[in-house]
Amino acid sequence: MKEFLTHSAEETTELGRRLAPHLSPPKLVVLRGELGAGKTTLIKGIAEGFQAASQENVTSPTFTLIHEYRGPGVIVYHVDLYRVDTQRELDTLGLDDLFDENSVVLIEWGEKFLRFLRERDVEITLERLGENDRKIIFTTEARRHGEK
Repeated sequence: MKEFLTHSAEETTELGRRLAPHLSPPKLVVLRGELGAGKTTLIKGIAEGFQAASQENVTSPTFTLIHEYRGPGVIVYHVDLYRVDTQRELDTLGLDDLFDENSVVLIEWGEKFLRFLRERDVEITLERLGENDRKIIFTTEARRHGEK
């Protein structure tokens, strides 16, 4: 577990860039935090760190649910489950098709579904400490082989 403090959106994006090398594929990452905590801001940096997208091109997939960013050797999937409430709705997204040896799947609100809490490789928790200040906790999970 590592803990970071950022004091601006720019610092949160930069932290995402620095975390990208620790997320080499394949990875399933659950991002936790209240609305406005900075999850998408952090993902902007992660996508840039993988050279998959510039931060200007990374937006919240709140309504589209999934965005795909292709980098050299890595596909970054940004998934937002905020508006997904049932297993049936989740099943229609086809998320299993996203997981392969070249993918990093970043799921906002993944904690809504027990499956992602069990299967995650990394959990990143963002907490608002003030208007611009964030505490970001990066936790790697010891995943059991064969567990789904």
